[in-house]
Order: sequence, then structure tokens, then C-alpha cells
Amino acid sequence: MEDNRDLLEEYRSSIDNVDAALIHLLAERFRITHQVGVYKAENGLPAEDKERETEQIKRMRELAEDAGIDPVFSEKFLRFIIEEVIRHHVAIDTDDSSD
Repeated sequence: MEDNRDLLEEYRSSIDNVDAALIHLLAERFRITHQVGVYKAENGLPAEDKERETEQIKRMRELAEDAGIDPVFSEKFLRFIIEEVIRHHVAIDTDDSSD
């Protein structure tokens, strides 16, 4: 029974490491999308780019299928991120407009 617990702890430790990596990758993604938001605000571009979103969702679904992950899940995940990015871009544009 002790061996089973050790194995479970190893699995959980691996999951924790992957979760930490995901958070760091998301943080890097949001640093970059913040720069995009600033660029858009400075150049009068809209916060939302439906064409780019459609391309990214298609790309993410293909990557998910190749990786053996449910493409529906990957699309939901990306849409969640996109919504947050757009919210940030709108806030950046609003802050920039008030100057």
C-alpha cells in the first residue's frame, strides 16, 4: 500500500510541475498580448480581431487533435483566453484614450 501512495505522490508531483509550467507560459502569453494591446491602442486598431481568432481556433484544434487532446476542449480553453485578452485590450485602449 505504501508503494501505491509513493506512486500517487510521484504522479501528483508531476502534475504540479506541469501546472506551474502552464501558469508561467500563460504569464508569458499575457505579457506579449499586453504589448499587442498597447500597439493596437496606439494605432487605433480594434481590440478584437475575429479573423485572427478564427485562424487561432482552427490552429489550436489541429494541434489538439495531433496531441490526442479533445479539440472541443482546446477551443473552449482558447476562447476563454481570447476573451480575457480582449478585456485587457479594451482596458488598455480605454486607459490610453483618457490621456
